[in-house]
Formats: sequence, structure tokens, C-alpha cells
Amino acid sequence: MVAPAPPTQDHRAGERRATRPVPVLLTAALCALTALRFGASAELPAYLLLVVAGVLLAVIDRDHHLLPNRVVLPTLVAGAVLFSGAAAVTGEWPALIRAGLAAAAVFAVLLGMALVSPAGIGMGDVKLGAVLGLNLGWLGWPHVLLGLSAGFVVQALLALALMATRRVGLRTELPFGPALLLGTGLVVLAPLVI
Repeated sequence: MVAPAPPTQDHRAGERRATRPVPVLLTAALCALTALRFGASAELPAYLLLVVAGVLLAVIDRDHHLLPNRVVLPTLVAGAVLFSGAAAVTGEWPALIRAGLAAAAVFAVLLGMALVSPAGIGMGDVKLGAVLGLNLGWLGWPHVLLGLSAGFVVQALLALALMATRRVGLRTELPFGPALLLGTGLVVLAPLVI
């Protein structure tokens, strides 16, 4: 009988990363805030999906500079299905149409930016933009503009803070997904503080 090989350094680091409690606690806290924000509404499941997928995507993008299609695309489809169900329950068909248009608009804007500056925005960010546009669009066009703008502001502030502490240089590429997600989260949850 052959003994299993001892775990490698990379394997142990992956296990430690997978068992870190911060993403789990953050997901739980954000789900609680989201439930507080939306109450027992028809759109709550779509926003809870955004929270769970968003934390997962932020962690993956931070660690690997990657927003995998196997998470982003099912989140987009499931979100569209959940918002369609919410529209069927509430009769908010204009909100559903606006959400679809916003998803396409944010996707198009980020795609244009990615084509102009491929080093700044990747295709994962572009696809994530459709997810965020869908969720922000359900709330209204001002939310779409504020959410997207907030993502850029968060990214700029983060880059400045990291440069000031000399953790990154001018040419360091930072993942953009976490900033987009945080900007969206701030706009979606803003009514809790305003």
C-alpha cells in the first residue's frame, strides 16, 4: 500500500485560505444587513444571491485577479430569474425591464473601457458589470450611476492608500472586482444609513 504524499506548501496555504472565517462572517453580516434593508420582499432573494456571490467573487479576485465565468454567469442568470419572479409577484415589470437595460448598459460601458485599456479592466470585470447593473437597475437609474461611480471611487481611494503605504507601485495592477462590488453594496445598502 502506497502512503499518500505529504501536503505541499501550496496545498496547506490553500487549506488555510479556504478555512478563514472572515469571508464567512462577512457574508453572514451582509446577508443580515440586506434582509434588514429589503425585509420580506420579493426582491430579497436576488440581493441575497448578490451578497453570497459577491463576497466569493471579491475573495477570488483579490487572491487570483480572476472573476471566474462559472460564478459570474450563473449569478447573472439566477439574478435575472429571481428578479423575474419578483416582478411576477409585485407587478414591477418596469423595474425588471430597467434592470435588464441597466445590465446591458453597464456591460457595454465596461466593455468599451476594457477595449480601450485592457490592462485596467478585464473581461471578468465586464461580465460582473452586467450582474451589478441588473441589481442596481432594479432600484433605479440613479442607483446604477451611483453604484458604478462608487466602484471607481473606491478603486481610486484604495490605490492611493496602497501607494501611500508603499504596498503597491504606479504600475501595479489591482483587481477591480472588489471595488465594483463594494461600490454597489454601498449604494444598495445606503438607505440603512440615510
